[in-house]
Amino acid sequence: MTQTDPETGTLQAALDLAGRMLGPRPDLAIVQAEEILKVAPGHATAISLLARAHLGFGLALARSGVSRKSVQSLRRAVDIQSDLSEAWSALAQQYRLLGETARADQAEARYLGTVIQDPVLLEAGMALSDGRLAVAEHLLRDLLKARPDEPVALRMLAEIATRLGRYEDAEALLRLSVDQVPGFHPARYQLAVVLYRQARASEALLELEYLLTEDPANPGYRNLKAAALGQTGDYDQTVAIYESLLADFPVQPKGWMSYGHALKTLGRQADAIAAYRHALDQMPGLGEAWWSLANLKTVQFSDADVAIMRSQLDDETLSEEDRFHLQFALGKAHEDANAPGQAFDYYAQGNALRRSRLDYDAEETSAHLERSRALFSPAFFAARTGFGCPAPAPIFILGLPRAGSTLIEQILASHSAVEGTMELPDMPALAKRLGGRLRRDARSAYPEVLGDLDADACLALGEEYLARTAGQRKLGRAHFIDKMPNNFSHLGLIHLILPNAKIIDARRHPLGCCFSGFKQHFARGQGFTYDLTDLGRYYADYVALMDHMDRVLPGRVHRVIYENLVGDLETEVRSLLDYCGLPFEDACLRFHENDRAVRTASSEQVRRPIFTEGVDQWRKFEPWLGPLKTALGPVLDSYPDVPDFTV
Repeated sequence: MTQTDPETGTLQAALDLAGRMLGPRPDLAIVQAEEILKVAPGHATAISLLARAHLGFGLALARSGVSRKSVQSLRRAVDIQSDLSEAWSALAQQYRLLGETARADQAEARYLGTVIQDPVLLEAGMALSDGRLAVAEHLLRDLLKARPDEPVALRMLAEIATRLGRYEDAEALLRLSVDQVPGFHPARYQLAVVLYRQARASEALLELEYLLTEDPANPGYRNLKAAALGQTGDYDQTVAIYESLLADFPVQPKGWMSYGHALKTLGRQADAIAAYRHALDQMPGLGEAWWSLANLKTVQFSDADVAIMRSQLDDETLSEEDRFHLQFALGKAHEDANAPGQAFDYYAQGNALRRSRLDYDAEETSAHLERSRALFSPAFFAARTGFGCPAPAPIFILGLPRAGSTLIEQILASHSAVEGTMELPDMPALAKRLGGRLRRDARSAYPEVLGDLDADACLALGEEYLARTAGQRKLGRAHFIDKMPNNFSHLGLIHLILPNAKIIDARRHPLGCCFSGFKQHFARGQGFTYDLTDLGRYYADYVALMDHMDRVLPGRVHRVIYENLVGDLETEVRSLLDYCGLPFEDACLRFHENDRAVRTASSEQVRRPIFTEGVDQWRKFEPWLGPLKTALGPVLDSYPDVPDFTV
């Protein structure tokens, strides 16, 4: 109906009709407003009505659980009327449901700028939304000089720190903000996010409980709670929250994918596959869901699956993240089809794209480990005899990813005195704090700073590690496992602060280990795995450091050679248990019967009896491994022994 409709006759009547439709039928209000604008272009009231109609329709779609269409309508609303704060807030929530964190943060920045009618905050919010962080930071710092307790400015400045990975700074700003206004929910939610990203899930959950008391249906709060519970190992609760969330908001491809991750961890493989497939039904280009299926290591892709993945790669609008996940998945599909040349091409493409997004520096790694060898001498440790917390509870399994650490963990966690946890981030976090590096290009004071620690400091650090990891221990067993592989670079710190902890080095053939890492996409933290030369250098540096530590702390580390473990399981298990001071238990040989949650890429493999077919999988790819062999140098030829690093 328009102004020419005989039933209304006037423009005002048409506007009134559009206004009445806003509540019950915002979709029809959109049509009515668009018709008015055809005959009255630029009419201010009609434009405002159109913006509010898109807002109403977007909110209705959100309530129906159709987030992607909701986002389209809400985006249209703010394109028409940029200061529509309710639309920006709803956009932030829907983007979080879709797993699009960066866009959610941008929308929330615009919301904060518009809801507080302050021109500086509005300008800062626009700069944040556009990614102009330096401009936004300058505006906010100037405002805080005049109004140091302005909670919105503190929240927005914390957003900048969060995007730059300066989580401690962000946390401090957010705590100031919520201290000023305890009911400032965006700041409290961001505080929970920052705590979660620092692997402090228990603290994040406290903030989320406060928020959920105020707004129990909020999907963003529920989603983050599910993720935080996963971080603490409470996967049954995680699954329950995802099931409730997806019942309320069913069209959430990334939500279905996260649900699949939790099911996989619990060993519910068939349900996990169904969840991943459900995500792909909703979003065929969701690369991470395809990779998640491949990463189960048990799924064989059909010809139809491969055709869909290839067609998605032809889409020029596909994100880089979806693209490299698809390339890794296609590599696995062609490897399973015994087409190693095509498989390697896809693996290489995925690795190259992933590597282009990282700032990993192999020289920095080599220099750090060389400094560690220079610092840690027999005299260094002799002078610190008796330092640290004497608790014998921790068992560290370290080395390189894909070296068999999950298998060792599963064997030990099948013992009645040992609890398996996950790759705990706490030791690297302590090292980072001790290093005191504020900028990526600054030099860390670690490991040299360890020379300044006295007995009391080492005791306190050991006790802090135990306190930080206490939430992961659910079974009350005497020992628990921390299988963060990168902890090999912190072996000196571990010995200083936890002198009675057990340390197990999981080692696998250099080509088998490194190529397995090359074809594995890691969610985070393994930047050296996306280039064959980087991988070879990293492996060689690791072997050199471990050889040095074997000489300065003889017998401190127990080494498990993967090929020996799969070749003679019982002999290696008995040796392992002897080192840990544990009596032999037959359950350790039947590790595959253990139904514990497993949170690594090998989760499905360790739920099967020992198998040897994986030992030589790298051989069919050997024609393409020249750069890896060159970077490994004499370490490759010496394996399982090591070259003489002292000459």
